[in-house]
Amino acid sequence: MNRAATAAILAEHCKELRMPTILSEYPGLVRQAQDGSWSYESFLQELFEREVIKRRQNVSKRRLKEARFPDVKTLDQLEWSRLQGVSKTKIKALSSGQFIDDAEDVVIVGPIGTGKTHLAIALGVEAARRRTKVLFTRAADLVRSLVEAKDEKQLGRLHRKFQNISLLVLDELGFVPFNKEEGELLFNLLADRYERRSTIVTSNLSFGEWVQVFGNEKLTTALLDRLAHHAHILTTKGRSYRTSKRKKK
Repeated sequence: MNRAATAAILAEHCKELRMPTILSEYPGLVRQAQDGSWSYESFLQELFEREVIKRRQNVSKRRLKEARFPDVKTLDQLEWSRLQGVSKTKIKALSSGQFIDDAEDVVIVGPIGTGKTHLAIALGVEAARRRTKVLFTRAADLVRSLVEAKDEKQLGRLHRKFQNISLLVLDELGFVPFNKEEGELLFNLLADRYERRSTIVTSNLSFGEWVQVFGNEKLTTALLDRLAHHAHILTTKGRSYRTSKRKKK
């Protein structure tokens, strides 16, 4: 069989097996293998490694898109000199993603504008880049979705959807207080994820003030008990970054 016919057959096989990287890379690799006198095993290893690496990159990009971050913020962009109250060593340890494997939570509390959302997104981005399923949502938006799902009798389906999310980033808990029904819906979702999936929560309120959000002391105590059981608590301090920048300008 001549070289052109072989190439055509290989192209068809790659399309059927959905291996586009092998299809595009193998002609150049063949030349490298011939020039370098590679063994068959070395050639195959290099060929498949390129396919695997490309697939991993594609999954990472998809996970980042599916996470719905408002902005892609990374740990490299953090102003560590201004991030008060939080250990850089602790953040680096969390960025490994082990807390997700262990189904642990992260709670970031502190004044407005002290880097809580940036930290939460950056940890979410690290997880998404490792091909973990991540979803970012503001607390008020999540509660609205839960209420709508309940009204449409789709609450069970929504809970199952969230069980498939390995890391939920729940931002701005405390900005908007909830009524009794809304508080119970959020509590049930977070309780459903307890010890099964990981959640990052950011809040401008201290734990003692969370009852203002849920309006029910028993419910708040039960939620805090679950979150604090397997949680990494981070407390940011200092003045608002945004306020400081405006004053400088």
